[in-house]
Amino acid sequence: MNNFKGDKKAPMTSPTAKIEKKLVNFLVPRIPKWIKGHHLTLMSLPISIGIALSGYAAAQNNLNWLWLMSFLIFSQWFTDSLDGSLGRHRKAGIPRWGFYMDHMLDFVFATSILLGYSFLFNFPQNNLILLFIPVISAFMISSYLLYGATQQFKITFLGLGPTELRILTIIFNTCLIYLGTSFVEKALVPALIISILGLTLVIFQTQRRIWLLEKSDPLE
Repeated sequence: MNNFKGDKKAPMTSPTAKIEKKLVNFLVPRIPKWIKGHHLTLMSLPISIGIALSGYAAAQNNLNWLWLMSFLIFSQWFTDSLDGSLGRHRKAGIPRWGFYMDHMLDFVFATSILLGYSFLFNFPQNNLILLFIPVISAFMISSYLLYGATQQFKITFLGLGPTELRILTIIFNTCLIYLGTSFVEKALVPALIISILGLTLVIFQTQRRIWLLEKSDPLE
């Protein structure tokens, strides 16, 4: 009996969710037959390496390398959004492997972006950027624990999903290219504090949801 539900995400409520779903449904039947879902999943690894390297290259007095980072972030949206849908469309999915590898590589992808940014700054700003890694990790862990407790997999936080975060990152890269990095230095501490407060709110809302579920539908 297959009770696995990790490939069935909770309905997306983010601003781009409807457009993204239509676009994915349009693209999936048009992907060449020789490309498999797991090929798309594994593409996140070379993409992540390229993102970190483009950040390093941008730090060598040429911020135009961030255009490459933005392109790779868009490429990762393409592969990450289509891999599971392609498997389901062809009835050849490997959902349990996909759940594990997809989200493991999502962590690698997010880390590569922050690592790439850290090259652009000197101490202590570079360390502040790396402090975002445990914050992002905690958001991801919250999703996995919620799934373990409720069998519902939710990847939207505070109205934002992965696609919105990619778009914001590309906009941020564009600002860095045209404005330089100086405007970021004073904003890092407030941004980190806001991220931690957002994480705290998500954890509070999640535990409250599970608490109410326990009261309304106890396991024993």
